This record gives sequence, structure tokens and C-alpha cells, in this order.
Amino acid sequence: MALVLVVLVAVAGGAYGVYYLFLRPSGPPAVSLASLPPVTSTQPAPSGGLSGTWKVDTSIGSFADSSGSFVGYRVQEQLATLGANTAVGRTPDVSGTLTLAGTSVTAVEITADLTSLKSDDDRRDGQLRRQGIQTGIYPNAKFSLTSPIDLGSSPADGQTIQVQATGDLTLHGQTRRVQVPLSARLSGGVIAVTGSLPIVFADYGIQKPSSFIVLSIADQGTMELQLMFTKA
Repeated sequence: MALVLVVLVAVAGGAYGVYYLFLRPSGPPAVSLASLPPVTSTQPAPSGGLSGTWKVDTSIGSFADSSGSFVGYRVQEQLATLGANTAVGRTPDVSGTLTLAGTSVTAVEITADLTSLKSDDDRRDGQLRRQGIQTGIYPNAKFSLTSPIDLGSSPADGQTIQVQATGDLTLHGQTRRVQVPLSARLSGGVIAVTGSLPIVFADYGIQKPSSFIVLSIADQGTMELQLMFTKA
């Protein structure tokens, strides 16, 4: 009887491994304006021009299909018996503003609620409350622009621009100056912004989570963002 149970467990484990590697849905792709579905909104183009304050508008798009606003992470991990995996977690609970003055972005303030980070595994999400970024202790990540962004000219509708945003990123209770490469596109009354930034865990005092399921985790990950702004 014991032998039968061992065999059944082994078969079940093998079947799960096959499912995990080949049959389970793949994680969401990295952020990119090129892969972003067309922005649909009833928000008209601003009649008074682009200058002014724009706010993160979570009513644009959908978190479920990755067409709305979110902040998240991508981390390489090695799972027991299942091999390499890219862990992707995201939160739609993002707020903030950007300020445009002529052809310059003069201010950006973004806050993400990391307690609602969601990946494809609730066990991973639960561990991050106590380990790693410790969202139970450090619930928010924040970015504040420290240098204006010169756009060169006023963007035309449908035009994609590439810029660098220099500012202070606060994560795990520690703040560091960073430069975030961003892509932005104006679609009617919506500005869509995407970007990603490598995060070395040790730079923010983050200790890699440990679990019997996870054999190892990379020393760094990627912070990614996709934000939809409408004029306030």
C-alpha cells in the first residue's frame, strides 16, 4: 500500500511538473507601448492644450488584460523540480500626477500600493508580505521626479516619444536616485507611459525570499510600470 501511495505521489508530481512547464498559461509579457492595445476612452483631447496637471486614471483600460495602469516586478526564480521561471507580480492600485509646462515635464509623483501585488501564485504573494520587499512593513513604493524632462517639442497625437526620467525611488523603506527609461504616447485625451528599471535587491536592503518551493532567486529583478494619465 505504501508503495502504491509513493507511486501515485510521484505520478501526480510529474503531471504537475508537465502542466507547470508546458500547459499552464504563460505570464504576461514585459511592458511595451508596441504591445499595448489601442487606448479607448471617452476622454477628449484637452481643449486648452497639454500644459497642466495630469493624473493616473485607473478607469482607462483593464488590469485583467494588462491594458490599464499598474506597477509590478519581474524576477527570475528556480523552482524545485520544475526549473527556471519568470515570476511576474503587479498591482493596479497606483495613484499620482505628472505636470506638463510647454514642452517639459516639470513634476511627477507616483505611489503604488504593493500590498495588492498579484502574481500567478498566492503562496508567492503571501511570502512577499513577510519576506523580500516585506509589503506588510513597507506597503508603498514611490517615485518623485527630481529633474525636468525636456520633450523637445509638443507631442502630436499618436506619436511615441522616448525619454529618461531622473528621480528618487523609494522601495523597502530606502530611497535611491534612479534614471528610468520611459516610452510615452498621446492618444486623444490619454497619455500612456511604459517603462522598466533593473532593481538590485541589495541596493534597497532587500533579502531574497526563501521557500521550500523556490530553490533560488536572482540577485536582481525588474520594476515595470504602465500608467494611463488624463488631464485633471
